Amino acid sequence: MPKILLIEDDISFCKLLEKFLIKNSYAVTTSFSATEARNAVKKETFDLVLTDLRLPDDDGIRLMTEIKSAFPDVPVILMTGYADVNTAVKAIKNGATDYISKPFNPEEVLLVIKNALESEDVLDPIPKKTVKSKTDSKEEFVKGISKASIKLAEYINLVSPTDMSVLIIGESGTGKEIIAKSIHQQSLRNNNNFIAVDCGAIPKELAASEFFGHLKGSFTGAISDKIGYFEAANGGTVFLDEIGNLSYENQIQLLRALQERKIKPVGSNKEIKVDIRILTATNEDLREAVKNGDFREDLYHRINEFSIHSPALSEREEDLMLFAEFFLQKANEQLNKEVIGFSPEVVAIFQKYPWPGNLRELQNCVKRATLLTQTDFIKEAVLPIEFFQKTESNSGDFSLSVNEKDAIVNALARTQNNKSEAAKLLKITRKTLYNKLKLYDIN
Repeated sequence: MPKILLIEDDISFCKLLEKFLIKNSYAVTTSFSATEARNAVKKETFDLVLTDLRLPDDDGIRLMTEIKSAFPDVPVILMTGYADVNTAVKAIKNGATDYISKPFNPEEVLLVIKNALESEDVLDPIPKKTVKSKTDSKEEFVKGISKASIKLAEYINLVSPTDMSVLIIGESGTGKEIIAKSIHQQSLRNNNNFIAVDCGAIPKELAASEFFGHLKGSFTGAISDKIGYFEAANGGTVFLDEIGNLSYENQIQLLRALQERKIKPVGSNKEIKVDIRILTATNEDLREAVKNGDFREDLYHRINEFSIHSPALSEREEDLMLFAEFFLQKANEQLNKEVIGFSPEVVAIFQKYPWPGNLRELQNCVKRATLLTQTDFIKEAVLPIEFFQKTESNSGDFSLSVNEKDAIVNALARTQNNKSEAAKLLKITRKTLYNKLKLYDIN
């Protein structure tokens, strides 16, 4: 049984993670400070160290360096918040095996630990992937059966192997970052880094530092050298979400970097060549922003060599329950539950609801309902109140309703018991149909 030293000052989070790791056949020793951790490594040996980047009595990187000096063959994984991603990348180049960004889900931490323990060369200073989604993007991207989803998958397959800059356009919550990750995973850069940047969360005064890095002392608060997103993603992909939020000055800086493929950290006179692919996303009309003078036209054409529409959930009605089942599977894994599926009433409610928050709203709804569900099937009692405020019926549709059993029997009769065709007719997946057959004891 592999022995893990878990160093985390958030006691409740530490205990939660400890229980999860023990449940998955790891022996765990916990420390709530760097001092406790140092004492722990003196008393016993460990197969892996999992430490927070920020500790109350010391710096996680300094502690990592000490541990690696004493035990060079022990892999060290850093846990870090989004704001410290660049620091973690630098730490990896100085000996850390990998890092994981908070918040993370159970599958991700198990995968990172497994890879670290199985790695033949845990001292390799260059990470294959330094920024991860909450689950692997190949698992995260769901290929729907609607026309909009089929067209989306076709465009992704076409543009992924190229180096073209892609602008992903769509409403909030439609999964634009998931599309970007899928493009990266299907590209020739998939063994290199994928860096996701929320442009709306970066103050314009700090954008140059975030993108291109800075040298220690280059401005007030620059207490150490920092690697920017572009350098961290060298050889890989940078995804700039909500790019329309960048200030005009930041747009100029970004354009220059994209044109020259060179960056200059703040406070440095040295230019660094970078080989990156740019993917961007927006939920606003950038063409209108160009007309209004809020977005540079030359930058718009630079990032929009190819555009992809990220369809709203209302455009993907046939995919609704497919996504719902996918999110249910994720919720079951994350919450350690075993909910089988959705009750007929919930399916009917889902199909009538307009989903203004798109896939993000659906995922949140399913996860909340899974947490509250104490039976095999999610029922309407665990749904938020907004689901009951609109009750218009989609009459004339051959979709599931409160008369679900009759609809299933009828669909099977019309398709001569061909379950795949019956599932398509009912606008559900084959897996859902089998769950319904079990639920209603239909042979």
